[in-house]
Amino acid sequence: MIRFVIKVLITSLLVVLISEVGKRNSIMAAIYASLPLTTILAMIWLYIDSNNEQKVSSLSWNVLLAVIPSHVFLIAFPLLVKAGLNFWFALLLSMILTALSYWLYIMIMKYFNINI
Repeated sequence: MIRFVIKVLITSLLVVLISEVGKRNSIMAAIYASLPLTTILAMIWLYIDSNNEQKVSSLSWNVLLAVIPSHVFLIAFPLLVKAGLNFWFALLLSMILTALSYWLYIMIMKYFNINI
């Protein structure tokens, strides 16, 4: 249970840190957010919990594949805000577009017999 609490605290701290840095310097916050910190932490937690390098390697490969459709969000959100949509609607619409892109991506991968 203590390990779980430590995982939650460290991971939460990173998100809050990026948010706080973003108040002062959006470029630095973007650099921190673009680092694969979540993936690195997930890999560390998975390895500590399972001691299985293959699971960690598989996670790394699947994250690489999953990153591709996530770019839809990063492109759509600023364009929607720039087009005049309010923050919450732009966020929701970007999330929906991203979910649709993941679905389409998975369908395309299945078509080419690539399992993710």
